[in-house]
Amino acid sequence: MIVLGIETSCDETAVALVREGREVLASVVASQVELHARFGGVVPEVASRRHLEAINPCVDRLLEQAGLGLADIGGIAVTNRPGLVGSLLVGVSAAKAYAFALGLPLVGVHHIEGHIYANLLRTDEGGPELRFPFVCLVASGGHSDLVLAEGHGRLTLLGRTRDDAPGEALDKIARLLGLPQPGGKEIDRVAREHRGPKVDFPVADLGESLDFSFSGVKTAVARYVAQLTPEELNEQRGAIAAGFEEAIVKPLVANTLRAAEECGVQRVAVGGGVAANTLLREKLSALAAERGLELWIPPRWLCTDNAAMIAAAGHYRLARGEDDGLALDTFATAPLSAERAAEEGRAAR
Repeated sequence: MIVLGIETSCDETAVALVREGREVLASVVASQVELHARFGGVVPEVASRRHLEAINPCVDRLLEQAGLGLADIGGIAVTNRPGLVGSLLVGVSAAKAYAFALGLPLVGVHHIEGHIYANLLRTDEGGPELRFPFVCLVASGGHSDLVLAEGHGRLTLLGRTRDDAPGEALDKIARLLGLPQPGGKEIDRVAREHRGPKVDFPVADLGESLDFSFSGVKTAVARYVAQLTPEELNEQRGAIAAGFEEAIVKPLVANTLRAAEECGVQRVAVGGGVAANTLLREKLSALAAERGLELWIPPRWLCTDNAAMIAAAGHYRLARGEDDGLALDTFATAPLSAERAAEEGRAAR
């Protein structure tokens, strides 16, 4: 079965075709990064309008890239939660239109679940197929979640951020340092270029909890920068970026490895835009190898928002004969559990 995936939860209009939940036949992403960079962040109304303009041309380009037609599609999977409601509505409306016109089953996919399933896609990098059970860290601009995956649809939330997401914190500090957006990518670059000592910043101690907290370190950096003259900031930009990056990565790595130990699993996976960070990839790779854990990190293009991961996650529900139908709704926030999300949806209606 070939699944058409659609992802419009934030500022990327993404579509993809995936065969049997593993093989990416084609993927198209229309980015809005340059459009929103002038505002210092994503403007929801602007994002949804751009999705509306881009969605159908993206699907046309996708089919041309894959050398396939609409008749080759066997099902549709679309992100319907969580995200910017206006953006989600564009993707879900398009998915419903294609499903109705082609007489195809349609399933909604949780965005975080999509990032988890990015690890199950076959890539050019090769390597063994990821098998259940495993612990997955999803770290991005809007999320910071630790999940135990025991099977398809069997996902348990182990920990999450109590305040800012790591990608959100990286973007905010990048602006303070005078770096362009997207901030996470720029802090990664500046930190890699820095040679010399780093500025030490505090890391929140949440005891035995597997939760995260990044607002404190963000405030510490803001106070540090506020005391500097423009000249001092220019001189210390690399040291600040490297120290802040270290403070973000340290708890992500520590909690992920502790979660694997507490759950008694030998496989660890990572997803989300922050999974593209060089230091995170290096630290996790080194420590996982040291502890005898198997580690999966998707190539960078599968870490950022894409529709291949949504098609992969949706494939297994479609293969079981599930169909959310044209009553599929959108949710700005939603728990990871599909069952709880369905209950909330019925209650809302």
